[in-house]
Amino acid sequence: MNIHTVGVLGAGTMGNGIAHVFARSGYKVLLRDVEQRFLDRGLDTIAKNLEREVTKNKITAEQRSQALANIRPGLDRSSLATCDFVIEAATEKFEIKAELFRELDGICRPEVVLASNTSSISITKLAAVTRRADKVVGMHFFNPVPMMKLVEVIRGLATSQQTYQLVLELAKTLDKTPVE
Repeated sequence: MNIHTVGVLGAGTMGNGIAHVFARSGYKVLLRDVEQRFLDRGLDTIAKNLEREVTKNKITAEQRSQALANIRPGLDRSSLATCDFVIEAATEKFEIKAELFRELDGICRPEVVLASNTSSISITKLAAVTRRADKVVGMHFFNPVPMMKLVEVIRGLATSQQTYQLVLELAKTLDKTPVE
């Protein structure tokens, strides 16, 4: 697994939680949203949640600072071209997610896996709007993401075994329990 930089689309409840766990686990995170106020709110939530972890002696103050330093917020999705893995956590509307997956398919290197945090939209349908259906997968975190251990890994009809295995291993590096 050669993943160092992770793109997270959406800084809302799920997206900021996903960014939090990736950053806390040592990944560089490019957190993207459509408006600065959403990014600001998401970053504020991440900072508060990390501080709570320090207070409960789950992480050190240094680990909190490093996790915050690992997150690079922004509005420009074209910078996601540098990512090794991208997960979207946008609104649960197929049209919005499909548009993002089409865009990501054009921005990201062909080998990059595109994941969705969706719990209700077909991964097969999302994969169909890309030229990399074998590299599209569901990676459904549970709320609140920093606390809940379970991550549901969802295959589309075309999701390759290699993609599925990569996401299982990636979830484990986040100290999560992946299930199919």
